[in-house]
Amino acid sequence: MSEHETPALDGLVIGILGGTGPQGRGLARRFAMAGHQVIIGSRNHDRAYGIAREIGHDVRGLANRDAARESSLVIAAVPWEGHAELLAALATELAGKIVVDCVNPLGFDQRGAYPLPIPEGSAAEQAAALLPSSRVVAAFHHGSAVLLLDAQVDSLDQDVLVLGDDRYATDLVQALAGRIPGVRGIYAGRLRNCGQIEALTANLVSINRRYKAHAGLRVTDI
Repeated sequence: MSEHETPALDGLVIGILGGTGPQGRGLARRFAMAGHQVIIGSRNHDRAYGIAREIGHDVRGLANRDAARESSLVIAAVPWEGHAELLAALATELAGKIVVDCVNPLGFDQRGAYPLPIPEGSAAEQAAALLPSSRVVAAFHHGSAVLLLDAQVDSLDQDVLVLGDDRYATDLVQALAGRIPGVRGIYAGRLRNCGQIEALTANLVSINRRYKAHAGLRVTDI
C-alpha cells in the first residue's frame, strides 16, 4: 500500500471500551449499521451483553479485557475518571493495535462545563504515554450521542477531527468516520494538538444548552 492510499476497512473488528455509555452505544450502533463487527466492552460483562442485545445488528458484549483482546481497533469511550486506570490495565491486550481516544476531560459546576488540566496535555496524550506499544489516535470527540442513537436520524451533518502521529492510523480512522452517513473524517494535526480539541467540547456543551441543540462541527473549504 502506498503512503497516501486509504487503508482498507474490510474485516475490521471494532471494540468500544466503555461502550455501555451514550457515546459508546451511539458509535457501536452506527458502525454496526455500516457492516462492521462491533464489540461493546464494559467492566460488567452482563451489562455489556444486555446493551449489545438492545443495539442489535449482531453487536457483541464482553468484559473490557475480552473486548480489547478480540478487537483489531479499539475506541476508548470511558469516563475520564477511569481513563488512566483502564488503559494501563489493558496495555498488553492493546499492544500493536490502533486505539482511538474520544475522551473529553471536563468538569461541571453551576457555571457549566469547563476543561480540566491534564499533566500530559490531553487525554489522548495520556493514552499514548500509557500505551507505548499502541498507535493512539484522537477522534470522535464532538459527535452528539443523542443523534448517533436516534433511529430517525439517517445522516449526521458534521466532521470528525482526527489527530495523531501515525499516518496510516489517522488515515484509517478518517475512513472509518466516513462510514457514518453524513460524516467526514478530517485530519487536524499531531497528537500534541489534541488538548484544545478536547477542551472545545465544553464550548459545544454551552452552545447546546443555550440553543437546545445537538451541535457538531463542519470544516469549510476542503
